[in-house]
Amino acid sequence: MISRKDFLKKTFLISAGSPLLLRSFTSEQSIDPPPLITILHTNDTHARIDPFPDNAIRHAGLGGIARRATLVNKIRSVQPNTLLLDAGDVFQGTTWFNVHGGSVDFELMSDMKYDAGVIGNHEFDNGPDGFAQAAKKASFPFLNANYAVRKTPFDSYVQKFMVKELAGFRIGIFGLGIRLDGVVDKKLTGDVQYRDPEIWANGMVSSLRKTHRCDYIICLSHLGYHYDDSRIDDKKLAARVKGIDLIIGGHTHTFLDHPVLVQTPEGGQTAITQAGHSGIRLGRVDLSVKNEKLFISDSIQYTINGN
Repeated sequence: MISRKDFLKKTFLISAGSPLLLRSFTSEQSIDPPPLITILHTNDTHARIDPFPDNAIRHAGLGGIARRATLVNKIRSVQPNTLLLDAGDVFQGTTWFNVHGGSVDFELMSDMKYDAGVIGNHEFDNGPDGFAQAAKKASFPFLNANYAVRKTPFDSYVQKFMVKELAGFRIGIFGLGIRLDGVVDKKLTGDVQYRDPEIWANGMVSSLRKTHRCDYIICLSHLGYHYDDSRIDDKKLAARVKGIDLIIGGHTHTFLDHPVLVQTPEGGQTAITQAGHSGIRLGRVDLSVKNEKLFISDSIQYTINGN
């Protein structure tokens, strides 16, 4: 493993090679003519800064934040209206976290110009103070509407939502986190309180639509894609809360090759996407406009390798 100092110097100079997509792509090819807005997303990267070793039993040679950065920069070079979002669990999984506590991850994500992230359950692994220490390296906000963080170390770094204006459209983004009880040791949650995601999602959608005049709403979710029991998940949320256009999910490490469409209470549709884990994939959702409204015109899951 290279040193942190050398890695920070070299990360954004390393070539991506030829990332594999679920549709054909090589590094020599130009990116297709851009849609109106592009949303790039990751989740559950779990401190996987280096690629998996070539001799790994699973995912050999895949991933690596330097390769991801190269691909992101290539897309941005032809698509200026791009959002880069993360759906949580940046912490835990490799020596990088054990030694640096997440600060290197947040620093590199800041260099990549992530627009926002959501709080995953593993962001509590070093307690509220540990998260706050690492978050000093983050130049982007962490979104969560259903965790009460006032008067905790999270308070300076977490906000309920954000609004980004791209190509004349207002994009509202809010975050939701999983129930902490039974998932995170109570000694690590401090005074952070979990609140019902469905209730807070309804409130966020109403506020973003009516008060903040948003044209498109994204939920950054660390609830999980789907459970067979009564636990709230992305599919249940989409079926119960009207007005969310896109859920970018995490926690369950689900590889979705294409967004899944769920019918909403008013008869509309919410799209759900998730990009697996460990930085193996970079998800992409393209938005175009028809009748003055944004809609998903294409989606891609890039698999990152160095061949």
